[in-house]
Amino acid sequence: MLLILAAINVAGTAQQKQGPGKSAVQPAYSGNPLFPGWYADPEAVIFGKSYCIYPTYSAAYAKQVFFDAFSSPNLTRWTKHERILDTSAVKWAKYALWAPAIVEKDKRYFLFFGANDIQSDSAKGGIGVAVANNPAGPFKDYLGHPLVDKFHNGAQPIDQYVFKDKDGQYYLIYGGWKHCNIAKLKNDFTGFIPFEDGNTFREITPDKYVEGPCMFLNNGKYYFMWSEGGWTGPDYSVAYAIADSPTGPFKRIGKILQQDPAIANGAGHHSIIHNTKANKWYIVYHRRPLTEKAANSRETCIEELFFDKEGLIKPVTITTKGVQAQTL
Repeated sequence: MLLILAAINVAGTAQQKQGPGKSAVQPAYSGNPLFPGWYADPEAVIFGKSYCIYPTYSAAYAKQVFFDAFSSPNLTRWTKHERILDTSAVKWAKYALWAPAIVEKDKRYFLFFGANDIQSDSAKGGIGVAVANNPAGPFKDYLGHPLVDKFHNGAQPIDQYVFKDKDGQYYLIYGGWKHCNIAKLKNDFTGFIPFEDGNTFREITPDKYVEGPCMFLNNGKYYFMWSEGGWTGPDYSVAYAIADSPTGPFKRIGKILQQDPAIANGAGHHSIIHNTKANKWYIVYHRRPLTEKAANSRETCIEELFFDKEGLIKPVTITTKGVQAQTL
């Protein structure tokens, strides 16, 4: 593990470089955006001593044919890892590689992704899985075909999130077109285990859900989060619910992340990371700068996440400052 994580810090192209004779200075705050370029739908995770972000390359669908990744030891200095996966490694994926989700299991890294933006069951594409021995890739197709290639319960097979429960069971949570499903993954991620009622895909769609699901555990409770509104508009935002089970029921509590007309528009499609050592929670999300009108002009940002005494998530204030440097 240590050798793998050492590799992620040297495998990419550094985003911040020091001049000749200058010592590296650690910024006190991350700043927003975290790194240059148009990137959206960020999946933020912690691997060993590195914070890692796996976003969508935000461009026209025909140009969305690869994923880059970013890693940092402290949230302020980021290294870019180029083309960790592209369509040349996934023969059935042609374009619209979206919203990667990644987990480490049995010393391998599994990258779940959406491809081809399928609009019906007759189209080829859906949710795929790629695998690598290093979190910086290169990744290769794991199955040779999509893991989910049909519409179940009305959910478009996109925006996948992989959640590991406290009993070790992994779940795939996904869905666009205002429907969200959860399914039990087999131990080897090659398929699914039916629920007790015999169904494989269980719908858990809460009120106002659109896309971008995310789930985490906090004090024994299941926090389910999602994006609302239209991804190209100013109403794009994040809301959440809390339940006692990963399958819900989830009753919408309220919105916690949205645009600030003085800072940026369309804040949404996020993920959550928890530095357990410092007990700090972060929300990593994308937004559109005020200077931009193009739908795909989206940047990846971060803010600290706070809970009140009852365990409810406090509304997030979006900033240009970002968060303080924090090692793991």
